[in-house]
Amino acid sequence: MSDVVVVDYGAGNTRSVRAALTRLGRSSVVSSTTSAIRDADFVVLPGVGSARSAMRHLDDTGASNALRQRFSDGRATLGICLGMQLAMDRSEEDGGVKGLGLLKGDAVRLREGRVPRLGWSVVEPWGQAYYFAHSYAVRSWDTVASVEGVTVAVRREAFLGVQFHPEKSGPAGLDFLDQCLSLV
Repeated sequence: MSDVVVVDYGAGNTRSVRAALTRLGRSSVVSSTTSAIRDADFVVLPGVGSARSAMRHLDDTGASNALRQRFSDGRATLGICLGMQLAMDRSEEDGGVKGLGLLKGDAVRLREGRVPRLGWSVVEPWGQAYYFAHSYAVRSWDTVASVEGVTVAVRREAFLGVQFHPEKSGPAGLDFLDQCLSLV
């Protein structure tokens, strides 16, 4: 058993997430197997990709049910960018996609301001800048942080989702990942 499993959904930023974990001295594997997701100390549902394609892969491999069970069991999981959006009830992306339903809410296309939102922004109330690359954002009661009124972090029980990419956010991102991992 690896202490960190980065969930494979056929796309995503698995390589850069694993590189960040390695810099933190953590072993990790990329997997979509039920047992790997169930048994890991910590699971990362990474970002980048298409909501429909990602959910299809998660459903076809059984990873979606493993992630739901992990959430139900109160096991630590981090969703990054698309990974956070997939945790919602649904997404507007790809004409509408049913999500994992871990958190109540939905992912909607950004219609104002910079679209796509690319670059660094300070997350409030955390006061730290992280790197963003997204065209969709979450609407949820579980919002814990935002940038310019856009939800960028949600939390419910042992699930934490962030819109930014900690693996691409330099020392601040590594500190963030290290804090998440220190809780398990």
